[in-house]
Amino acid sequence: MSDLPTRQSYRWFMPITTRWMDNDIYGHVNNVHYYSYFDTVANTYLIQQAGLDIHDGDIIGYIVNSQCDYKKAISFPEKIEGGFRVNRLGNSSVEYGIAIFKEGDNDCCAFGTFTHVFVDRKTERPVPISTPMRTALESMLVD
Repeated sequence: MSDLPTRQSYRWFMPITTRWMDNDIYGHVNNVHYYSYFDTVANTYLIQQAGLDIHDGDIIGYIVNSQCDYKKAISFPEKIEGGFRVNRLGNSSVEYGIAIFKEGDNDCCAFGTFTHVFVDRKTERPVPISTPMRTALESMLVD
């Protein structure tokens, strides 16, 4: 599994709590929950570190693309962490790299991308990423 992204490939981490309902009939976290984890990681970073105001801000992010590769199963009640980075930063869009790690593991269980386009809340038209948000996202950019 040496071809898997490792913790060193990501810039920011957050703990995620698996839930009983995340497990499927096979006893592992169902694939659909990984996208929920990705969404939680990206939006937590945007809210806490980049100043995104999800309730009253003029700008909101729409997910326009996502993808995930699954490598190792996880299951409730394992402790996991989401790794976050920015793969590409455009004028109004950003592609994140996100990975899920078992607590303490160096190799990820799953990894993928998540692309946001930032739009005006009222018109739903793309708008440039604000300077404070761009600065926060640039700090997560990988080569």
